[in-house]
Amino acid sequence: MARPLGPALVAIWSLVAGPLRSQPSFTLEQVRSYPFASDLVAATRAPRVAWAFNAQGHRNIWVADGPSWTGRALTRFDRDDGQELSSVRISADGRYVVFVRGGDHGCNWDCGVPVNATSSPVPPVVAIWIVPVDGGAPHQVGDGDTPVINPNSNVVAWVRDGQPWSAPLDGSSPPRRMFATRGVVRELAWSPDGTRLAFVADRGDHAFVGIYANDSTPIQWLAPSTGRDLMPQWSRTGDRVAFVRRPGLGGPPDPVLNPPSQPWRIMVVDVATGMSRTVWKSPATLPGGYPRITGGPALTYAAGGRVVFRSYEDGWPHLYSVSDTGGTPLLLTPGPWMVETFGISPDGRFLVASGNAGDAPNDIDRRHLVRVSVDRADARVITPGTGLEFSPVVAADGATIAWLGATTQRPAMPMVGPAQGGTGRGMADAQLPSGFPVNALVTPRTVTFRAPDGLEIRAQLFERPGGPAKKPAVVFAHGGPERQMLLGFHYMDYYAGAYALNQYLASQGYVVLSVNFRLGIGYGFDFHRIVDGWSRGASEYQDIKAAGEYLRTLSQVDGSRIGIYGGSYGGFLTAMALARNSDLFAVGVNIHGPSDWTADNASRIGGLAWDYEKGDRAAAADVAFQASPVAHVDGWRSPVLFIHGDDDRNTRFYHTIDLVRRLEARGVPYEELVIPDDTHHWMRHANALRVWGATTEFLARYLRPGR
Repeated sequence: MARPLGPALVAIWSLVAGPLRSQPSFTLEQVRSYPFASDLVAATRAPRVAWAFNAQGHRNIWVADGPSWTGRALTRFDRDDGQELSSVRISADGRYVVFVRGGDHGCNWDCGVPVNATSSPVPPVVAIWIVPVDGGAPHQVGDGDTPVINPNSNVVAWVRDGQPWSAPLDGSSPPRRMFATRGVVRELAWSPDGTRLAFVADRGDHAFVGIYANDSTPIQWLAPSTGRDLMPQWSRTGDRVAFVRRPGLGGPPDPVLNPPSQPWRIMVVDVATGMSRTVWKSPATLPGGYPRITGGPALTYAAGGRVVFRSYEDGWPHLYSVSDTGGTPLLLTPGPWMVETFGISPDGRFLVASGNAGDAPNDIDRRHLVRVSVDRADARVITPGTGLEFSPVVAADGATIAWLGATTQRPAMPMVGPAQGGTGRGMADAQLPSGFPVNALVTPRTVTFRAPDGLEIRAQLFERPGGPAKKPAVVFAHGGPERQMLLGFHYMDYYAGAYALNQYLASQGYVVLSVNFRLGIGYGFDFHRIVDGWSRGASEYQDIKAAGEYLRTLSQVDGSRIGIYGGSYGGFLTAMALARNSDLFAVGVNIHGPSDWTADNASRIGGLAWDYEKGDRAAAADVAFQASPVAHVDGWRSPVLFIHGDDDRNTRFYHTIDLVRRLEARGVPYEELVIPDDTHHWMRHANALRVWGATTEFLARYLRPGR
């Protein structure tokens, strides 16, 4: 029978079920009390960096200045109101910080739509804010998103209702619309001298790159075609623009079950003459196709006319550079590791990248910083060790870098150090609450096991020494699925929270196994882009089943008390586990997981793209349905807790409704916790605590000894 999971019932369960350890060393609130740092940026002409801090739902902007690099708060937002801070930008002279307040920018749709997680009768807005660094209150400039600051540090431009707006940073005049054009305008990019603005005009089945100069000069379209152009980047001299070109929509339908390569190329246009050339074209191979990784090609115009880009063509997402006149590209970061994010020096001559490189054991499950020149393959790790370093930026002097650094016991905090490598130091370590249980957290260890088809799977095992001879165990499945769980606190807020929850479960006496299943990043193209994964067969589920079976082989695990939980794609895998193997998984918590790949107008398998010319869509639909939990509910016996926010912009709320109704018709025990008006990412800290508290309490009721 279904029961809603209300706050009062949660408290009662906490008393009835009790902790699995008599004296837990910390509370869930303590391990989730850390501030989460994000959006680190650096001024290009002043010794200053800025970032956003989310401290228990109070989101604020911070800065630090050289040479002391001691952080200080610029804003004082003091409510857990679910208003995200994103798109943090700092002017070249370091005098202003611009940011967006509101929205949900980890979304699949409606990213710029306001989030009203407090259910306030007065709805919030998504707006551009400016705060002077050296004095003055932050002020809201106007509605909009994705700001970019003029290199002259005097104007900010942004997008509002699909069109570009601008305003002076000093507030001397009101915002104005810069120009109007067909389509949705995005990806604004100022020229180096600040006189022109490149942009993308997305017109649905095709997209142009244009340049706006002033109201009396027509927009200049750069090599318009039937393709979809994106990611415009100005040369350092301002005379050329590079951009990525992908084919326009249309043509014969791509096969769904055996997808082809996704071609793309890099174009460079001489702005004065309008002459264009292709300087690089992707190889006609699956790995050579458009890189499906956050940031895609990450196109960047470097010094010396070098265009830097990221490609998967050798089986790993690496950085390359090519001359803007064409020629053979240079592989900058060779080796069996991935480049995830990078920052470029103000002079454009070197990059600092974050990737899973290094010589220490298990560095493939960490992130370290790598320095490399833009014109030669001299990559070297500059932050070795057992920590994690990511989101690097290069300070104005070119000799200092800043990054976010985490460990197995400490969450990501802003750090600063020499660009040549060496020991870094914290810029705001005092912000970590005194009650945060640094010394009580375990160091997870890497384990490996094989799936039935022989593929090696890596995972992190969380376990506190001692306790009973036989312990309950929990499998954690991450979302994405294009993610990688790490040996330490994660760089994404959602997964930092999951890491903290795994630590808490370990403190309560569980053995926790966090699985890096196939389709995830970090282990190369063949692992990431499994052909029969996802809606094409869900072969990744065998990795989850193998994880449960691996736990059964451990002498300290009670094989009859193994649970599973996960969010988003991890929620999907949780539902698959309970539907297909209730004999292995005794209980589960499905947090906003999709349940049917053929739902949502079949958009995940081609949807309405082919009204007549169907290709293999019918066969793909059959495969997709069998790869969905709804196809296997007849075998579902284990109890489950469903958790979902009804303003979810990544997994439609319908998926939970549908699965709940199917289980109810079959008499399967389930319970539900619905969070009105919050999204996939629990914008309110209070809601995140409620979700994780409900998760632990539900698992405890079924996995504690004697149940």
